[in-house]
Formats: sequence, C-alpha cells, structure tokens
Amino acid sequence: MTPLLSLADIRLRYGAAPLLDGIEFQIERGDRICLLGANGAGKSSLLRIIAGESEPDSGQVIRSPGLRLARLPQQVPSHLAGRVMDIVCPGAGSGLEARNHQAKEIVSRLNLDPDADFSALSGGIRRRVLLARALFGAPDIVLLDEPTNHLDLDSIAWLESFLLRCCCTFMFVTHDRSFLRRLASRVVELDRGRLSDFRCDYDTFLRRKDECLQAETRQRARFDKRLEQEEAWIRRGVKARAIRNQGRVRALEALREQRAQRRERTGAVQMAIEESGRTGQVVLKTRDLNFGFGGRALIRECSLEISRGDKIGILGPNGCGKTTLLRLLLQPAGVGGLAPASGSVTHGTSLRIAYYDQLHARLDDALSLADNIAQGREFVVIRGVRRHVFGYLEDFLFEPDRARQPAGLLSGGERSRLLLARLFAQPSNVLVLDEPTNDLDLDTLELLEEQMIAYSGTVLLVSHDRDFLNNVASSVLVFEKHHRERPGSWLRDDEGWYVNEYVGGHDDWARCRLVPPPPGPPAPRPAQKRERPAALRLGEKDRRELEALPGRIEALEAEQAMLHAGMAEPVFYRQRPDMIAGAKDRAARLAVEIEQAYARWEQLEGRKTA
Repeated sequence: MTPLLSLADIRLRYGAAPLLDGIEFQIERGDRICLLGANGAGKSSLLRIIAGESEPDSGQVIRSPGLRLARLPQQVPSHLAGRVMDIVCPGAGSGLEARNHQAKEIVSRLNLDPDADFSALSGGIRRRVLLARALFGAPDIVLLDEPTNHLDLDSIAWLESFLLRCCCTFMFVTHDRSFLRRLASRVVELDRGRLSDFRCDYDTFLRRKDECLQAETRQRARFDKRLEQEEAWIRRGVKARAIRNQGRVRALEALREQRAQRRERTGAVQMAIEESGRTGQVVLKTRDLNFGFGGRALIRECSLEISRGDKIGILGPNGCGKTTLLRLLLQPAGVGGLAPASGSVTHGTSLRIAYYDQLHARLDDALSLADNIAQGREFVVIRGVRRHVFGYLEDFLFEPDRARQPAGLLSGGERSRLLLARLFAQPSNVLVLDEPTNDLDLDTLELLEEQMIAYSGTVLLVSHDRDFLNNVASSVLVFEKHHRERPGSWLRDDEGWYVNEYVGGHDDWARCRLVPPPPGPPAPRPAQKRERPAALRLGEKDRRELEALPGRIEALEAEQAMLHAGMAEPVFYRQRPDMIAGAKDRAARLAVEIEQAYARWEQLEGRKTA
C-alpha cells in the first residue's frame, strides 16, 4: 500500500541536542496514530512539519498527490478573526442554511455559537472552534494536538465517535488515557530525537516499552562496565604496552566518543507537596447555596459537607459553573471572590488552601521561573528541608538556565509543570485544582496521580480526565439537570443546575447517571395561529414522529455514552473477542442511528417552518 505521507531523514535542532534526529516515518490510510513523548520532546514541532507549516533543517516530507491535511494546534493563532462559522468552514455560503449537515453537527456538538465573534471568545472556546475547523471537510489526514483540552465529557465522547465514524486517518497527541485507549490503533513515541513505532494499542505499548527500557538499561550497563575496564587497563599499562596495543587504544577512544554522544532519557519529574497541619474534621459545608448571573440561575440548592481527607472530583458540561462553584466554596477564605445569591458557605478550622487555576493566571509571564516560585528569594522549604530554588525547579525538569528565563516563553505543558511547582511549594492542607491535567505528558500525569492519592489533606478537583478521576476521586460532584434527592424533578436548560454527589469516580457515576425524560407534548397553539399554513404541511404521522424524535435522540445518546464508558474500562478488552466485537459494532450502529435521527429531525423541522 502506498503511504499517504512519508518522512525521510527529518532533522531539526534547537540548541545543543537535536530535537528531531533522522526521523523515518510513514502514515498509511486508516492509521489512527497516537504520538507520545515527554513535554518538550518535539511532538508539536513534528506535527507542524507534517502539516507543512514549518520546515525541518534537513530531510524530506513526501505527500501523495492532492493530499489534504488539517491540524488542530496547541496554541491559538493570533491572526484569526470573524464569525465562528466562517472560521470553521471558510468560503461557504453566507447563511447557516447554506452550510452542510456535517458543519452544523460539529458546531452544535462542540457547543459553539455559529454567529459568535471569534476574537471575543475565551481561549478554551477558541480551541474548540479550531477543533471544529480541523474536523470539517473530511481531510485525508487530521493532526490533533491535545484535542480533549477544554472539552467536557459529553463532547469528548462525541469526538471519539466522530473520529471513528468520519475520519479514516488521523494522528494525535493526548494526555487522556481513556481517549488514547479508545482511538489508537498504532502508538509511536518520540524520545531523544528518535521516533519508535510500536504498531500496537496503548496497553501493549506500555508492556513493550518497559521491556525496551529494561533491555536498554542492561545494554548500557554492559557498555559502561567495558569502558570502565578499558580505562583501568590504560591507567595500569606501561608505555611500551600501550605502544604495542595501539588498536586497543584506538578502540578505547572510540568507546569514549560513543559514551560522550549518548543521550540520556529525560528525567522524571519529582514532586513533593509541602503539607501543613491538619484541618478540623469538617473542611467546609454549604447549605441551600444558590448563585446566578444577570437574573439567570446557575447553581441551585447546593448543600454539601466535605470532610478532612476527601478527594472530590467535580464534573459537568462546559459552562455549567464548575469554576464558579470552586470560587464560591473558596470565598470565605478570600480566594474565590464570589458570594452566593442565597445560602451559606462555612469553612472549618485551620484551613490552608493552595489553588491551581486552569488559565494559569497566577503565573507572571514577565518574571523568571525562579521568581514565580520564590518571589525573589533564593530558597524554598519543602517538607521541612531548605532547598535552593534552582535545585527545586530541576525536580520539575527546569535547568538553571531555563529557570532564569521569563515564564512567558514556556509551552503549555511547561507552564502546567511550573504552576504545580509553585503550588506544591506552598504549605497546604486543602488542594483546589481546576483542570490540572491539561498539557501534561503521561509520565508527569501519573506522578501527579500518585501525589494526589498520597496527600493527607483534602482535594477538590475539576477534571474531564476519566482515568485521573477514577484513580484519585473518592466521590464526585456532578452538575445535572435533576435533583438526586427528589426523583422526577428536572430543570430546563435556562433554569440552572443541581450539584449531586456520587460515591466513587467517573465510571461509578456513569453507571448510575439518569437520562432526561423526553419532552412533554407541545402546548396547544392559540386559535389565532391556526391559519399558519406552514404548520399544516406535516401530516399527522410526521407530526407524531417529530414529537418523538427528541426523546429517541436522548435515549440513543444516553446508550452511546454508557457504551463508551464501558469500552473505556481496561477490563473491557479482557472479554471474549465476540463480546468486544459486538460492543464495537453496536457503537458504530448507534453513531449512524444518531446521525440519521438528527438529519430526520432537521428535515421535519424544515418542513414545519417552511
């Protein structure tokens, strides 16, 4: 099979060590490739070269004739402006009616306003617009750099289904292990400038990678032992022996050169959280908490009690008020800056709160990394040990030269690491983390998990990372349209959200989440509107079908969400092959049924309002 794209001896250097060192790689039709590597390894640079947006120092990118590529960048380009729909599908007609069904589906499912001004949107929503643009138009290869950042769980589930249904070939960088497991048929890793192609799923990659590292460790130990022996020989040998053994001397010089050229693996981040004394048993309580903006309800009747040592995950759609809830809960400590419209928030005793904000607003881009951590001091205290700030930053993979540079020069993953370093240097017994996993590489993410589990204090965590929530959270607070304690009470979209608590992580909630009931029959039309001919264009059968479609779509999407949650479980792939195949087949049929239902709904609505 002729590859869609080939890389031949691609080299790129920024500084002393090459970022890309002789990359040889092919993308074939149907590949679903996950590109892994540590922060700063060169993943985004490689995607830009593949997309043709930057040039390597040497080497060749060979594309098949007429190849169409689309890329979702990690950073939002500054030059984009205009309406959302014009950015998603430039060159199309002027009205929404002129757009094709795929564009409308993408914009709708990513919760985007097609007429919104792109320049007025937040950074997270701009990323969603760029994701919609990358997905539109069925390109031959889609390149996605952290596509799940700033997406809620429903949007992630839809994106997974969309990519499997509509995108034949794509390559992506992600920290979301559930997303990776669901989509990747091929894993490649960029490490020390070289690309290793494992051609397997993620779990198989982990096993093979561990075997490769063990073999590398053994090989390097043998090499170092031989070099040590030759160095001892040359030190002991007399001059005459050295003269008689010039071949051995030359071999030693070659060994020395080989050792000097050897690139060590990037070190692992070393985290240690500076904990303070214990809080009281009750950390915080809310009673009938209500909050809204501009007369519109947002959070309704929220009553919680959080105890010392709880690890609380917070889930909900984008825009529902997760960050707002955090600010309300922190307000008595002077951190959140929001007061409830009614109800109360009460803090326990001896609270010392450390807050990680998802926008990294607490970093000063004009200050150096060291000054962001130590505010001009040379030392920080971590677990009772006084450490120089440069040494502390080395634990987070920032060399001293880098620590002197302004924080504004950091990549997204590096900014996340710096904010974690700043956070963990503060004595705390309550950690409040708003989307801490965005842009982190997988090794750092897993270490962060370990620190959260070992932390003796209380954790409040907003995240859409399903694996992270499953591994860390002891319970989850979920923004839902129904009140868990009052079955049958459902809110409309404009009536705000209830905050319900469930024991366990994301998957525990997914197994028992409730599906909204179908909408009730429409209210009788006023007599004066009977003369409208448009409403009469639907026959009785079509009107009944139109009324039933919202409920059918809700039921199909609920089944789809439950199926995806089950398929994201590691135990799913331990079932019999026929059960795995049956689940995948049902997922594919559900995606088609949902698309057909939306198309039919649109068709009937068009006839109704024509």
